[in-house]
Amino acid sequence: MAKAAAALAPVEPGQPARRAIVIKPPHYDTLTVAVAGTGPYVQHRFSTKAREAMMAVQAEGSQQGRKRKVKEPKDFDAVYEQATYRSTEGWYGIPASSFRNAMVEACRMVGFVMTQAKTALFVEADGWDEDGIGLVRIDGEPRRHDAPVRNATGTWDVRARPMWDRWGAALRIKFNAELFQPDDVANLLAHAGIGIGIGEGRPSSKMSSGCGWGTFQLVLGDQG
Repeated sequence: MAKAAAALAPVEPGQPARRAIVIKPPHYDTLTVAVAGTGPYVQHRFSTKAREAMMAVQAEGSQQGRKRKVKEPKDFDAVYEQATYRSTEGWYGIPASSFRNAMVEACRMVGFVMTQAKTALFVEADGWDEDGIGLVRIDGEPRRHDAPVRNATGTWDVRARPMWDRWGAALRIKFNAELFQPDDVANLLAHAGIGIGIGEGRPSSKMSSGCGWGTFQLVLGDQG
């Protein structure tokens, strides 16, 4: 890309001469790499139904919100379906931000500056869901996974979530080529796949030590 020069206005008599300002354009490259899951991948999308129920309680006001309401029977199949991310075209996807966040977090493992990575690494979306969340298309089919969990109140519940036992994805990672080299980006992604992970039950989960889920590895071609 050629350097851009700012246009100069005519110089008025008696005014100092102006000099051209040369702007160096940003240098970004894109790395395309495939990943394959080394552990099951489980996702949990905040459902539209749950959001609408929360909004209804808040719209009623605090007094009405405290009233005890009859608990409806849980439709586990519906809960499972609502927990999946789907593009507006109908395919299953993984939030692109999951991989980006994992790479940023992996910076502390290899000595890169996390604040720089936040502004220099981006995973491009293959599509979008109805809420405008960018998704990377996932290769594989999910099944319903039911797991007992302890709520914040201390009570137990059963959560139905989509689980992919075998999965993969093709990523397009846009990066600032003045800060990172392709090898750096691939190295970050490799570390993210081992020690950070994506989705529910990942090794770096803030709520626990993880379940060994959401780990992945790079799929490298024949190096000959």
